[in-house]
Amino acid sequence: MDDEVVQRVFQEGGRDYFQQQPSTSTSSSSSILQSLPLHVSFDHGYYLLVKSIQELREKKEGLVTVGIGGPSGSGKTSLAEKVASVIGCTVIPMENYRGGTDEGTDLDSIDFDALIRNLEDLTEGKDTKIPVFDFHQKKCVGSKAIKSAMSGVVIVDGTYALHAKLRSLLDIRVAVVGGVHFSLLSKVRYDIGDSCSLDYLIDSIFPLFRKHIEPDLHHAQIRINNSFVSSFREAIYKLKCRSESPDGQYTFFLKDEAQTDNFIEMYLRPPSANEEARINDWIKVRQSGIRYYLSLGDQRIVDKNFIIRPKAEFEVGRMTLGGLLALGYNVVVSYKRASTSVTIGSLSLSLETIDTLGETFLVLRGTDRKTVGAEALRMGITRQWLTKSYLEMILERKGVPRLNTPPLVSATSVSHNQEKDIAAPKPIRTTPNLVSRLEDLAQPWTRSPTKSKMEPVLPTWHFASSDRSHGGSVATGSSAFRDTMKLAPMPDSYDLDRGLLLAVQGIQFLLENKSVPVIVGIGGPSGSGKTSLAHKMANIVGCEVVSLESYFKPEQVKDFKYDDFNSLDLPLLSKNIGDIKHGRKTKIPVFNLETGSRSCFKELEISEDCGVIIFEGVYALHPEIRKSLDLWIAVVGGVHSHLISRVQRDKSRVGCFMSQNEIMMTVFPIFQQHIEPHLVHAHLKIRNDFDPVLSPESSLFVLKSNKQVAYQDILNILDSAKFCSSVQNFIDIYLRLPGTPANGHIAESDCVRVRICEGRFALLIREPIREGNFIIQPKVDFDISISTVSGLLNLGYQAVAYIEASALIYQDGKILIEVDHLQDAPSPYLQIKGVNKEAVAAAGSALKLDGSYTTKSYLQIILERLPLVERSYSGIHTHQAARLQELVESIQSQGGSTPSESSQGREVSPMDGIIEDMQCRIRRLERWHTINTVLWTFLMSALIGYSLYQRKRQ
Repeated sequence: MDDEVVQRVFQEGGRDYFQQQPSTSTSSSSSILQSLPLHVSFDHGYYLLVKSIQELREKKEGLVTVGIGGPSGSGKTSLAEKVASVIGCTVIPMENYRGGTDEGTDLDSIDFDALIRNLEDLTEGKDTKIPVFDFHQKKCVGSKAIKSAMSGVVIVDGTYALHAKLRSLLDIRVAVVGGVHFSLLSKVRYDIGDSCSLDYLIDSIFPLFRKHIEPDLHHAQIRINNSFVSSFREAIYKLKCRSESPDGQYTFFLKDEAQTDNFIEMYLRPPSANEEARINDWIKVRQSGIRYYLSLGDQRIVDKNFIIRPKAEFEVGRMTLGGLLALGYNVVVSYKRASTSVTIGSLSLSLETIDTLGETFLVLRGTDRKTVGAEALRMGITRQWLTKSYLEMILERKGVPRLNTPPLVSATSVSHNQEKDIAAPKPIRTTPNLVSRLEDLAQPWTRSPTKSKMEPVLPTWHFASSDRSHGGSVATGSSAFRDTMKLAPMPDSYDLDRGLLLAVQGIQFLLENKSVPVIVGIGGPSGSGKTSLAHKMANIVGCEVVSLESYFKPEQVKDFKYDDFNSLDLPLLSKNIGDIKHGRKTKIPVFNLETGSRSCFKELEISEDCGVIIFEGVYALHPEIRKSLDLWIAVVGGVHSHLISRVQRDKSRVGCFMSQNEIMMTVFPIFQQHIEPHLVHAHLKIRNDFDPVLSPESSLFVLKSNKQVAYQDILNILDSAKFCSSVQNFIDIYLRLPGTPANGHIAESDCVRVRICEGRFALLIREPIREGNFIIQPKVDFDISISTVSGLLNLGYQAVAYIEASALIYQDGKILIEVDHLQDAPSPYLQIKGVNKEAVAAAGSALKLDGSYTTKSYLQIILERLPLVERSYSGIHTHQAARLQELVESIQSQGGSTPSESSQGREVSPMDGIIEDMQCRIRRLERWHTINTVLWTFLMSALIGYSLYQRKRQ
C-alpha cells in the first residue's frame, strides 16, 4: 500500500542539495516533498518512513540519513526507536550535542558543528565518534564510536533535527507533532478558559516553538500528527510498602548494578482551582539534574494493593515550567525523592526516601500484574501494602496549601451533557480516514491543542436518574438493590485509551456501590478488538475472561453457523451467570475449535478478593444475555473496519465507488440487523482505530527457510516446561478484484487472503515489511463467517489462487516454530515467529539456518515453480483452477443465505445437502496429505514422550 506516495517521495532523487541546484531548474521547489501535504497518523507515518528508507537505500549508494524533528513530547524518539527496531539503524540523539547550559530546548545550546562533522564523516564512509552527555553532571563525559560500515541508515532525533543547518545533509525529513505536547496545550486551555489565545499559550509554554521549531517542520516530507494520549494499554504495576530497615536489609541494593537517582518533584495547581485537593487536576513536574519531565495530573488506578499508572511523562525545558507559573499555576507541593533501584528480570525494585515524610519505601514495579505479585510473594514481603501516592501522604500530614494567587478566570464547570442520561441510543461507527479529520482542523496541523476535540476531564459514572429513588430504601448488598440500580450510559463514544480507563473506573464504581460480583459484557463484531480490550481490563483488575465461543453447540459449528445466535448454548450460559451471581462454583465449558466439539469443563469461582468476571463475544450484549450483566461495553472498529476500508479502496482503484454501508450490508450481512442493535444500548461505547497493517505495536518477526531440521533440534531450543505442539491443515484462497493493476501477475498485496482451517474461515492480514532476512508482519488473524467470504465474491472478488498445506506447530510461549508442508513444494518450509527480534534470530542461529532464509511468500514460491506454459492468466494450473472453482461454488451456495441469528419466528430452509457437499469437497482437497499428517502426529507424540521419559530418568 501507499506505493504511489513512496514513489512521489523519491521522484527527484533523494537528498536536496540547495547549493548544487541550478537556478534555471524547472522544479517548483527545492524540497522534494514540500508539495506533499501529508498529515498522517503515527502508525501510517511509521509505515511510510520504513518503506521510504528501504526504497531509497536501494536507489542510492552510501549512507541514508533521516531527520526526525518536532516539539518535546510529540513522539519523535518513540518513532525513531520503532524504526530502528525494524531496520537495525543507528540513532543519534541531538541531546548528546548539548553545551553546558541548563536549558535543554535552547537552540544555542546545540553544537551543530560537531553534529555536522559526524554526519559528514559517516556520509563519506569514515568512522566517527559522537559525544555522550551526562545530565546529572551537566557536561559531556565521553564519546561513542560509530563505524560507517555498520551505519547504512542513520536517524537524527531531536527538536531541531530539521534545522536549516542540517537539512542539506538529510535524505528524508520527518516532522512529528501532537502527543502529550498537544495534551498539555489542551489541558492549559481547559484550565484557564478562553482568556488567552492559542498563540499566546504556545508562546508562554513553549516560547521557542513558533520561532525556532515550527518553521522547520514545514520542510518535512512526511508529516505525522500523533494522537497518543496517556494510555493504560501498556501500564506500570506498582506495589509499595514502608521499608523497616533501609540501611542493610536488602544487600542487593549494594551491588554495582544498583542505580542511584535524586529527584525534585513538584505539583502545580491550576489557576482556576479552588481550595479542595483535586490532585487529578494538578500538573506534576519532576526535575532530574538539568532535565524536567512533565505528566498531567495524578493519573492512576488503584486496585486492591496495586497502583497502576500509564506511561505518560515527557521531557520539557525549564522555560515551560516558567511559562506555566506565569500563566497562574502555583507550586503547591514540592519534595525531594532519593531512589536506589536494581533490575530483576523484567521487574524493578527500588528504595525511595521522601524528605518531607522522613520515610523510606520499598517499591516493586513491572509491566505485568501477575509477575509483580508473584515476585512480591517470592521475596516474602509481609508488610502492609500502601496504595496512597506520596502526594496524598504529604497532603494528609500537612494539609492542602492555601490559594495565594487569584485565578485568571472563574472556575470552568463540567458541561451539562456529561451529567445527563442519553435520551436515545445512537449507533457508533469508526472513521477509517484519519487524514481527512486532521485536514478539517481549524488550527494548523502543527499547533492544534484539541485533536479530536478531546476533553481533558472524562465524565464520571453514576446510576440512572430513574433508579436513584431506590437508593435510600434498599440495602446496598441486597439482590433487590442490584436489580434496581442501573448504570447511566456515558454521553459519548470514546477511543480505546479513554474507553479502557472508563471501563476500569466503571468496574470500580460498581464494586463500591453494588458489591460483588460485578459481571461485565463486551460485545462487538468479529475483529473489532473486544477480546484484546477484555484481556487488558482483566490484567488491570486481575479477573477472569470467558469467551462466548466456549458456549458453541457442536452441531451448529459443524454446519458453519458461527455467527448464528442460536449456535450458543444459552441455557448453560444462563446457569453459569446465575451461579456466579449467587456466589456458587460453576463449571464453564471449554470448546475445541479445531475439532468442533466441547472438550471439557473447567471450574470457576468468583472470589471476594476479585469479584469481577468478563464475558466477551459477538452477542455478549444480546438482550437475552445483557439482562444478567452489570456493565455493558460495545467495541467497533479494528480489523472489522479495516476490511470495509480495504474493499472500498479496492473498488475505487478499479473505478467503482461504494459507500461503507453498501459494503457492510454485503460483507457483514448480519451486523446491521442482528449485532449493531444490541451495541447501541451499551453503557460504554468504544471506537477502536487500530490499523493491523500499519501499527508497529503488532509486529511479528518471522524467519523462513526450506532447510531440513530434525525434530530433536527444535525440541532442544524450546522450553520443555512450556512446550506444546499441534497439527493444522489449511487452505489459503486469494481473492482479487478484476481490473486491479498488477503488471500481469498476481501480487499478494493486491489480494484478500482467506484461510479455511478445520472448517473455520479467517481473514489473514498480511502486508509485511521485508528487512534483511526478516519478514515483519502484523500478528492479526480475523475470524469471519462463510457469509463474509460469499459477500466478497458477490462484490466481484474472484478467487485467483489457492494453497493447500499442513502445518506442524511447536511453541513455548516465546517462540513459535512452524513446519509447513505445501502441496506443490518438494520439501517443507520452516518458519520461526516471535515478537522479540533477537530471540527469533537466536533460534535461527541455533538451528543453523543462516544463509538459507527467504523472504518470499508462499504464493510467490508456488507460482515460481510453475512452468509458464502451465499458467493461466490467474497463474495456476488449469486443473487447480477447476478445483478452486468447485470450492468457490460451495462457499457461494452455503454463504448466500443469511443465518437466522436471533430471529425467533423465521423459518430457515434446510441446507444439509449443500453443507455435506462442501464438507466432502474440502476433505477431498485435503486427502493427499491426511495419511502423512496422521503418521507425523503419532511420530511426534512418540518422540515427545520418549524425550520427556529420558529427561525424567536423567
